This record gives sequence, structure tokens and C-alpha cells, in this order.
Amino acid sequence: MEFGLLAAAVLALGALRLALLPEGADAGRLWDLALTATIAGLATGRLAAMVASGVNPLTHPLDVLVVRGGVSTAAATFGALAMAAWRSRDDLWATLDALAAPALYALAGWHAGCVFTGSCLGTATDLPWGVAATAGSVPRHPTEAYAAVLLLVAATAVWLLRRNGRTRAGVLVSAAAVAVAAIRLATEPLRASFGSGRTTSYAIGLALSVGLLAWRRWRPDGYEGGRLLPR
Repeated sequence: MEFGLLAAAVLALGALRLALLPEGADAGRLWDLALTATIAGLATGRLAAMVASGVNPLTHPLDVLVVRGGVSTAAATFGALAMAAWRSRDDLWATLDALAAPALYALAGWHAGCVFTGSCLGTATDLPWGVAATAGSVPRHPTEAYAAVLLLVAATAVWLLRRNGRTRAGVLVSAAAVAVAAIRLATEPLRASFGSGRTTSYAIGLALSVGLLAWRRWRPDGYEGGRLLPR
């Protein structure tokens, strides 16, 4: 097993749990929902990565637990979102708004996990904060650290907006999606794997997220508070 990836996942889950603490009585339900969605996302991403590499999950079921072959982040994202949407279908937008800031904190923790996976560095740079992989090697951008810091700032902004309580339902999760897509799009040119074609996907994701934000913000109906609806 790639223990560095496991450490990053544990760090992300820890950040998610801490971010949910201020939710009070709803924290337990939100944590169960977030944990279920995270597990579903990791399973979906792992299965997608196996299929993409030519491994049949039916004939190699134990390989689902052995993550040395990686996890498809796109499939994991869709899997997690689908599970979260299905589990919170009775109060979808309010629940997703409640999870927006914690999810951003968790993503920041995931990116910060590059310290454990040894995958922080991107393209070469002459900037003073460039990091050399080995003594005498070319300094490189700590790209994943950039993403972690930016996500941390975005998470705090979304959390403060939620504390304000005067946002229409769906605005916070839409704003979080905009932030994630924009941060990935901005940091992609600094990654060592630049040219993979992901910039197009992030640009499309950003455009869709902005459209979703505009729809939720300027809907013709009345004011909707962004608080979790009681059951």
C-alpha cells in the first residue's frame, strides 16, 4: 500500500472532522455523511484507476484496497458528490452548504499531504522559496503547498460567509466549487505534469461552477438562509 497516500487521506479526514466541530448538533450527521461520501469517492476513484490501467476489479478484488496503482481524482470527486447528493436529497442545498467549508479544509489537508507522499514539487523556478528535491538540484515550485494554502484561505472565507448566515441556499457550495476549479486551473501550469490536458477540464469546471453560483445567487424566489434544515 502507498502509505504516503494513506497519510494524506487521514490528514484530509482529520481536517474535515475538525472543521465540522462548530456545526453543533448537526455535526454528527454531517460527519457521517461526509465520511460515507469520502469512502464512496475513494472506492469509485480506485475502481476507475484499475479499469484505466487494464486491471479487472472482478478478477482482482483485493487490488481495490491496494492503492499503489493510484486513484482517479475525477472519478473520486463524482463518486463522492453523487453519494453526498443522494444521502442529503431531502435537504440537498442546505446540507451541501454546511459541508462546503469543511470539504475545502479537507482538500487543503489532502494537498498538504504532499509532504508525506513526496509530491509537492512542480516546475523549476528561480524564486527564493523554490525547493530542491536533492542537494544541488534545480529548485522547484512547491505547487501542492500553493494549492493547500489557497484552499485554506478559500475554506476560511466560505466558513465566514456561513457564519454570517445571509446567503441563499446553494451559494456556499457553488462558491466552493468555483474556488477549487480556479485554484486547480491556476496551479496546473506549475505542475511537473503540465500538458496532460487537465487545464481544459478545470476551465470547463470553472465555467460550470460560475454558472451554478450565478443561478443560486440570483434565483427569482425569495431569500433562503444557508443553514442546515432540521429533520
